Amino acid sequence: MQNNKRIAGEFVLDRNNQLTTWQELQFGMFIHLGIYSQLGGVWNGEPIKRGYSEQIQMWANISRDDYAEVASQLTLENFDPQAICSLAKESGMKYIVITSKHHDGFCMFDTKTTDYNVVKSTPFAQDVLKLLSEECRKQGLKFGVYFSLVDWYQGHKFDWNNNNEIPKSMEPIIEEQLQELMTNYGSIAEVWFDMSSPTAEQSAKFANIVHQFQPEAAVNGRIWNNQGDFRTLDDNQIPLINLDGAWQTPASIYHETWGYRSWQQRDDVSGKVRDLLKSLISIRSRGGNYLLNIGPRGDGSVVEFEAEVLQEIGKWIMRHPDALLGTNPTGFKRQSWGEVTANGENLFLHVTEWPKNGKITIPGVMTTVKNVVEDGFNRALNWNKKDLNLEITLPKIPKDELLTTIRVELANELYIVPNTITIDSDNIWKIKLSDIEKSYNFADDGNYTSLVQTNIRQSAYLSNHQDGKAFVQVYCKANPELNYAINLGTEIEVVKGKDLMDGMVGPFILNSEVEILPFNIKLYKPIHRNKDLELDVESIVIKLVEAK
Repeated sequence: MQNNKRIAGEFVLDRNNQLTTWQELQFGMFIHLGIYSQLGGVWNGEPIKRGYSEQIQMWANISRDDYAEVASQLTLENFDPQAICSLAKESGMKYIVITSKHHDGFCMFDTKTTDYNVVKSTPFAQDVLKLLSEECRKQGLKFGVYFSLVDWYQGHKFDWNNNNEIPKSMEPIIEEQLQELMTNYGSIAEVWFDMSSPTAEQSAKFANIVHQFQPEAAVNGRIWNNQGDFRTLDDNQIPLINLDGAWQTPASIYHETWGYRSWQQRDDVSGKVRDLLKSLISIRSRGGNYLLNIGPRGDGSVVEFEAEVLQEIGKWIMRHPDALLGTNPTGFKRQSWGEVTANGENLFLHVTEWPKNGKITIPGVMTTVKNVVEDGFNRALNWNKKDLNLEITLPKIPKDELLTTIRVELANELYIVPNTITIDSDNIWKIKLSDIEKSYNFADDGNYTSLVQTNIRQSAYLSNHQDGKAFVQVYCKANPELNYAINLGTEIEVVKGKDLMDGMVGPFILNSEVEILPFNIKLYKPIHRNKDLELDVESIVIKLVEAK
């Protein structure tokens, strides 16, 4: 949104975007539960210290028959969907995603495709997904399913990278299981595919099954071949770069495992809570969703340490009910002292790194500041605003022992003044490489190990006091066959890469009433939303040729 001398500082979600409902979930519970939960990271009395414990069958090289025998010990007698859903809500979470089938191929739902499932092969003899999905609906939580495309029971060999190709012979059972999951458990908010190396046709086919039966469900990027609705980052990845589009970080309370591990070291609850809160804050400040995992035991009970950690996260969120969940990212990048979120007429400054001088500064705040307080306690703080820089003196002893958040109360919605390029005496704006802000996402070439960071937008801002026409010259190396959308102010021109390198683009009509002009380069109708620009810019020159 553009408004004369300023731009909107809060990035509010587009209500017309079909993924907005999913993006608004923001914080969810991941659950890894299966045969591996019964083993708890131990085989033949020895802890298996390689790899994640939910993949113990591979790391301990357990035969199919020996592993299947463990199912007869999976009692799940303490599996309590009501308590799990209540824990999720206490923690501030809005949805739950559970493993329907992991790489071992054991189904935690009632399926006609195989007897290798929780109903037919365990003493529990009940459909875990049915019980949990029904309780989610009762408690107002959204429900989602994890589905592994690697299936050792159906014939995949152990592969440490889990990049197995999917033979044609396995397609029918995957399709039938997906259809069961999409039709037997009510509304599905998210389908979380994982691993393997499907062909582009297979990725499209499996994603289409989800969309056919659950058109509102969001499919994650690990369906591969860039067929997902949102991008799943690496496990526990906290991006330090600007990301465009819908994305999610999957995280585990302990980075070493997702499935239950009996010998996992569990100590320092407050330290763990603080680390996870920092991650949640960082992800929300960049507009991502955070899916935080628990790994119940084989009897279905939640590990007490994990429950306590989640409850403490929930208590912090309750102390700061408007500061994190329900907020939006802003035009401010990560600061040396922490992160920034916004919610209407409130700006929230999350101090994750306490400055030695006890002061924090945030630049470019155009909106009038009314008051500054320690959020959650309403203790007024000393502050001053000079030349659009807001400086705040932090309390010597913060009231929140976990993480301090400062609430800046504004007179109206947040507007900011970005770094701008001014026109020179020759009526030229010269944009250097250092002036360009890049936004990124990730794309893949069919599996986990092919995931690469992509640059999908390049931006700058011009200070403008002119009416007239302007032309853009981009000095660059570009893909000659790609189409680029050049945006200056409110106008867009589409040009092929070969023409972008060879000449000027325009004209663009300028209006002096709009004193900050955004400039962007993106791909025009890319083959997928995270396609790399394939653009190496040296500099950009924008020349005013007809001033009025």
